[in-house]
Amino acid sequence: MPRFRPLAATLLLLAACGGPKPAPATLIVYGKIWTGDSTQPLAQALVTRGDTILMVGDSADAARYAGEGTQVIPAGAGLVTPGFADGHLHFLDGGFQLASIDLRDAQTKEEFVGRLKAFAAERQPGEWILGGNWDHENWPGAPLPERGWIDSVTPRNPVFVQRLDGHMALANSLALKAAGITRATPEIPGGTIVRDKRTGEPTGVLKDEAQTPVFAAQPTYTEAQVDAALERATRHALEHGVTAVSTVSARWEEVAGLFRAKAAGKLGLRFSVYPSLADWRRVADSLTARGPGDDWIRLAGVKGYIDGSLGSTTALFFEPYSDDPSTSGLLVTPEDSLRAWIGGADSAGLQVVVHAIGEKANALVLGIYDSVATAHGARDRRFRIEHAQHLRLEEVGAMARQHVIASMQPLHAIDDGRWAGKRLGARVTDSYVFRHLLDAGVTLAFGSDWTVASLDPMLGLYAAVTRRTLDGKNPGGWIPEEKIGIEDALRAYTAGNAYATFAEHGRGKLAPGYRADFVIADRDLLSVPPETLNEARVNLTVVGGVIRYQRAP
Repeated sequence: MPRFRPLAATLLLLAACGGPKPAPATLIVYGKIWTGDSTQPLAQALVTRGDTILMVGDSADAARYAGEGTQVIPAGAGLVTPGFADGHLHFLDGGFQLASIDLRDAQTKEEFVGRLKAFAAERQPGEWILGGNWDHENWPGAPLPERGWIDSVTPRNPVFVQRLDGHMALANSLALKAAGITRATPEIPGGTIVRDKRTGEPTGVLKDEAQTPVFAAQPTYTEAQVDAALERATRHALEHGVTAVSTVSARWEEVAGLFRAKAAGKLGLRFSVYPSLADWRRVADSLTARGPGDDWIRLAGVKGYIDGSLGSTTALFFEPYSDDPSTSGLLVTPEDSLRAWIGGADSAGLQVVVHAIGEKANALVLGIYDSVATAHGARDRRFRIEHAQHLRLEEVGAMARQHVIASMQPLHAIDDGRWAGKRLGARVTDSYVFRHLLDAGVTLAFGSDWTVASLDPMLGLYAAVTRRTLDGKNPGGWIPEEKIGIEDALRAYTAGNAYATFAEHGRGKLAPGYRADFVIADRDLLSVPPETLNEARVNLTVVGGVIRYQRAP
């Protein structure tokens, strides 16, 4: 990356020729700038003072703002864009995962077990082993893991490692004992205890709400542990050019930790926080007591669930799974509860966002949204559907008519595309319909779902533009008619997310008066071959006019 340089003589000459000299800027950036502003899509220079953008335009005009203390930043061959916003992630969980075991790329049962054995050997007796993010679809034959695989290598530690989607996990016998789950435990509404077909004993795999007893058995984190995890996650986000996030299903310990970080001046990026929909009254009370927040942290709304995930065969469809005709998925939250909670939250003026993956799940949520909006009257509520992965044309049309935002994660598409066909058969063409949604006028807000997938927006851009699956078997794109262009994808990561969090008047584009949140990529994302976007890196991240990350040369 080109290093920052002192003010060059040529800039001073340009400044001298430009008439009355304004007060010095904090930062001046020169290079190719994609503004995200339709009135001025491209520019040569960006000027900031404090946390605000002063001007975006040509180099000669920008040079007038050069003065004592101004830092000049050349973008070189890279591209300057608005800061990336991640519209859907689990921030605190991500911070903990960065310090935990990583099973995501384990390719066999033996590798999975071996990593757990090595990790457990370094833990204290009784210490829980969490995280994991395993994917059984990587393993030959795609078998679900069993506690019998790992009990002998984790004899001193309760283990609860989740599948990468968070909708299924493996518990060893110590963890099941701590949670009180036995052969006699009845099925848990909204979840599944996977059992040995011969003995009826739990195999250790728990799906969706069946995970709840194990969560309850885990020790609570200390404030110091939460604070350290948030700091790790913040560094990780800034390294990837993420300047704002929507952290969803946020636990109250995360909310408290974020406010502690703000008080200590350690936030570093901007947060829209969405605790559980079931806690809507507490969120409403908190907003009454402390107000909605500010540009750095805002209690933005509440997040609910209606179904599970495709990988765990718990996403809810109208018809059974092609590879498991015994199920069409799970209704994770009873429909009457979901309707009551959404209605209550909407009455309290909260923004509601709901996880829906399967076609039936999306149709049910849209129906509830429509009935609540009709009953409560018109207002700017900006309902969102999180994931919106599998949509028929009926659901696409309903989202457009109801102005529901599609909060989607493009990297999931090129991961699921490796195996989704066996789950869905002919229905698979209804998957991740980015192009159909944009053509219908639906706002797209992109994110990662970290820790389910990588937080890196460059991988998300690559996925949305190329739709090349991770196994390399779809070089022309998986369901290629749903590809979108690079500028559409950039807008979904910037302006789309700003709109999705009611922040469009200060974030999401580079324009005078907007917040000075921007990144410099190491290449021109607009002109490089799309298949190389996954190789792009962030050279510089600026949030609030402050350089928060600079890539080492």
